[in-house]
Amino acid sequence: MPQRFQNFIDGRWQDPKSEKWFDRENPATGETLGTFPDSGRNDVGDAVAAAVKAQAEWQRTPAPHRGEILFRAAEMMVARKEELSREVTTEMGKVLKEARGDVQEAIDMTYYMAGEGRRQFGHVVPSELPDKFAMAVRQPHGVVAAITPWNFPLAIPSWKLMPALVAGNTVVFKPSPYSPLSAYNIVRILEEVGLAPGVVNLVFGEDDTGAALVEDPRVGMVSFTGSMEVGREIAAYCGRHGKRVHLEMGGKNAIIVLDDADVELALEGAVWSAFGTTGQRCTAASRLIVQRGLMAEFSDRLMARASTLRLGNGLDDSVEMGPVVNQPQLQKVESYVGIGVEEGATIACGGSRLKDGELAKGYFFPPTVFADVKPKMRIAQEEIFGPVTDLIACASLEEAVAVNNDVPYGLVTSIYTRDVTKAFKAMEGITTGIVYVNAGTIGAEVHLPFGGTKGTGNGHREAGIAALDSYSEWKTVYVDYSGRLQKAQIDR
Repeated sequence: MPQRFQNFIDGRWQDPKSEKWFDRENPATGETLGTFPDSGRNDVGDAVAAAVKAQAEWQRTPAPHRGEILFRAAEMMVARKEELSREVTTEMGKVLKEARGDVQEAIDMTYYMAGEGRRQFGHVVPSELPDKFAMAVRQPHGVVAAITPWNFPLAIPSWKLMPALVAGNTVVFKPSPYSPLSAYNIVRILEEVGLAPGVVNLVFGEDDTGAALVEDPRVGMVSFTGSMEVGREIAAYCGRHGKRVHLEMGGKNAIIVLDDADVELALEGAVWSAFGTTGQRCTAASRLIVQRGLMAEFSDRLMARASTLRLGNGLDDSVEMGPVVNQPQLQKVESYVGIGVEEGATIACGGSRLKDGELAKGYFFPPTVFADVKPKMRIAQEEIFGPVTDLIACASLEEAVAVNNDVPYGLVTSIYTRDVTKAFKAMEGITTGIVYVNAGTIGAEVHLPFGGTKGTGNGHREAGIAALDSYSEWKTVYVDYSGRLQKAQIDR
């Protein structure tokens, strides 16, 4: 029988009061991995109550000590890296080398935020009045709801949990139902390193579980990574009820390849960015904007690379691309391929799911490239979140930048060129939150801000020092030791 997992509330593993459960299967084989709670409002309410109860004591815990707990968690992740990586692969499908990268990113983020326990710098500035001291310091929001997707089941939770915790917040963590095992693993590690009961609480479940968490009035901040549609619903609710909200909602990212690019380097970046994690990254390159003089050579070589990528179970080290995460995602990819054909684009390679042999047991879709794509086609505007990319021709750098910017999202852009002048003009004109020069669109580093513009987010950033601005508030403090009433600007 598959293992039955429990929620983690107030320091105890417990069955859901809802008495409802769901199964999660391996997307490469169809085998059931485990049974998880489908939590109801009572379960969510208990988790939030535990976080409320623990918050004051956790906030009083010195920030360096909070950081030390995170450091021990990072050390435990290092010791268990291979085990954690294999379970990432079995539950969401990415190949093992990518799963190891997922775990390493969680390790890096946890180490980084552990250090922020001693670096939560504020501001001390001169007052405009005599005998008066002025400073600004950080304070936590209180209870943070962390709602995460399935595609980076350890990395993205670490982006939310670790800065929230080191800033003095308590957390109720609701992971995607498609990657619950990794969420269990990260919370189990935090439990083992001695995090106090109630500081982190884990509730498994589907859409209703997330809605109950967002709507609980005791939650001070919601941090969500997922689709634009759901993110906008959360933003609307939080706006009406005065909650802080941090959103990361996808991308329609492009690689620009100019005539003077290193073609081999650009091809490597395009294949990795379009088909890494089976295209299931918010940073995936789903548009390749290529200058016309290079298009024939680039497209021919891209088809040759894409059509020979080896698909299979990600636990096999020789496999280069795994399955999509589930049947609905497979159907979504298939539907967009149909949309592209109807719009007049040409399937240059791939285009239909694999239905024969061992791969038919899983949710496999081959690397797919569309040619003859116009910038306003739906396949060039909407996030597909699968192994599908578009070839779009352009005449100049200026046209490429304009096409790149003309989508609802604004996460990441890459440009390949040997001309430093063109590179800097592109950096200036591109409107996405992240820009790469002579590298693909994937590969963020934890000590720099991560996030985007327009429909990608709401101005907050993950990672780096910027994450502390998401998970804390500024408090300004004035100390007047003049012994008389000073009236600020009036006295001046």
